[in-house]
Amino acid sequence: MTEETTANVLSPRDEKRAARIAKNVKAFAAAHGGSADGVVEYVGGIATRIALVGADGAWGDQVAPTYAVAERAVELAGITRAESFEGELGLRVRTSAYEWRRMSGIQLG
Repeated sequence: MTEETTANVLSPRDEKRAARIAKNVKAFAAAHGGSADGVVEYVGGIATRIALVGADGAWGDQVAPTYAVAERAVELAGITRAESFEGELGLRVRTSAYEWRRMSGIQLG
């Protein structure tokens, strides 16, 4: 879908939501090496997740109410969109001791 086509599908309220999410995505990219890649992932009936990986390997996410809003936010933010989190994008993620402790705690608990 092109930027113009997506914009025509969204309501004014959803366009504002996408702009707010795009602002957060841009801030993430600026704070983590100046750029970011993202994957739009359908979470369920109530949300869509934009998983982000910064140029420095930091990762984060933003949640949108719909897939269309998430796609529009990615377009507005101007980040590179990957098709999946697997492969090269996943390998770039830099995890800290915090994540390793959380993951081991979940598996041990």
